Amino acid sequence: MTARLLVYTRTTAYRHDSIPDAVAAVRTLGGFEVDHTEDPTALERPLDAYAAVVFLSTSGEVLTPAGRERLAGYVESGGAFVGVHAAACTEYDWPYYGELLGARFARHPEYQPGKAVVEDRGHPATRQLPAVWEFTDEWYDFHTNPRGAVRVLARADESSYSGGGMGDDHPLVWCREQGAGRVFYTALGHASAAYVDPDFRAHLRGGIDWAGRLADE
Repeated sequence: MTARLLVYTRTTAYRHDSIPDAVAAVRTLGGFEVDHTEDPTALERPLDAYAAVVFLSTSGEVLTPAGRERLAGYVESGGAFVGVHAAACTEYDWPYYGELLGARFARHPEYQPGKAVVEDRGHPATRQLPAVWEFTDEWYDFHTNPRGAVRVLARADESSYSGGGMGDDHPLVWCREQGAGRVFYTALGHASAAYVDPDFRAHLRGGIDWAGRLADE
């Protein structure tokens, strides 16, 4: 059977113009079917049929209490959660979500070119990337450094752009386990241009594959 993804893009705060292009890109990555929704009641129903739940530039409070319970139960029992970009700007009022994701968004400098240093080449999300990945994005800062609680896959090189606020150790992409489930997060993916970039598409596909156990690591 073809794997299915639930792609969730509800926003109650800032809304990215790139969301339609991002959803279209996920649909064309290949290897899975995509159910896209912004209806919070979709997260209240059983999620076991999905290989992964993808929060794609969600923002603000986007889940009902029943949806929170369902998502947590899904991940704890072996489901996969993938967060992209503004997923870190989501569910600030739910402490579990911060633990699940690994860190919460604090601020970002202006959208600009920079460099990401790939720390872990053994992961499907990074094995196809150059050791130093030149990219254009918002280079998110986080309230806390998740290193130690997550497996850091890539970090931002703050010397390559202006306005970074975390210093030399600035995780940008990571993965972790939560209960029996898997979590992957990438801070990249602000603009529509990312979703036609071959390296970013391979990065995103690798993260989904790893979290959903759809490919060998």
